[in-house]
Amino acid sequence: MNDSLSPVEIVQAMVDLGAAKAAHGATDLLIRGIFAGALLAFGTSLALQGALQTNVPLVGALIFPAGFAMIVVLGLELLTGNFGLVPLAVLARRTTAASMLANWIWVFVGNMLGALLFAMLFYLVLTDVGNAGGGALGDHIRALAESKTIAYAPYGYAGLATGFVKAMLCNWMVCLGVVMGMSSRSLPGKIIGCWLPIFAFFALGFEHCVVNMFVIPMGMMLGAKISFTDWWYWNQIPVTFGNIVGGFLFTGLPLYWTYRRRGNTSVPTPAVRTAAYGPTV
Repeated sequence: MNDSLSPVEIVQAMVDLGAAKAAHGATDLLIRGIFAGALLAFGTSLALQGALQTNVPLVGALIFPAGFAMIVVLGLELLTGNFGLVPLAVLARRTTAASMLANWIWVFVGNMLGALLFAMLFYLVLTDVGNAGGGALGDHIRALAESKTIAYAPYGYAGLATGFVKAMLCNWMVCLGVVMGMSSRSLPGKIIGCWLPIFAFFALGFEHCVVNMFVIPMGMMLGAKISFTDWWYWNQIPVTFGNIVGGFLFTGLPLYWTYRRRGNTSVPTPAVRTAAYGPTV
């Protein structure tokens, strides 16, 4: 039995999933968003710990996709993935722009709550309920949070532009992770597919708005010299908009345009698929 989908089938699934996500009610979006935000924070903390223990940053990048894979397999709501999927449902007239914006807002809130929940619980563990400094991992998180915020400040608008572009590049890979996770019918295939692009984004140190919902507040709890304004002005706002642009323009729109434009909405027959993409194995 063939495990993988063709590109046309993948893009059709992207549109279908985007429409389904836009149709979810606020309660489901919040629950699934909270769960996803917490799982991504789990994966981030595990990756940072792995990189510290081995002194090899690529080890952290290899570990990080564990949380993302769980999100994909469970069908949870991750804001960055929705930036690439839900607009396709709007283009296909399967939902409205208002429903898309509502989805993004509720998932943003859910992801934030989940990331903050894990950050608060992890802070209690890492500091022995406030009685310790957090050790080497705490030092690393503090430094990382500052590098994502006040380190951009001396460059002014160029700093904001840097964060924005790093966020665009990040969500190019993250949305490809969602797409690759949809390219297989099997659990191993989904996990392997989504692992590759997510590894690439994390290894290159790009900016992910949901990861930062955990890292920056966690750094602030641990004593990083960051204000609430620093967090939002130098990172959360420009990174969120950069993630929107990267996810839609670099992943969702090109795939939609080339595989579904001009009303090409049909799923190919096995004979057509074999002719276009080669024999299945």
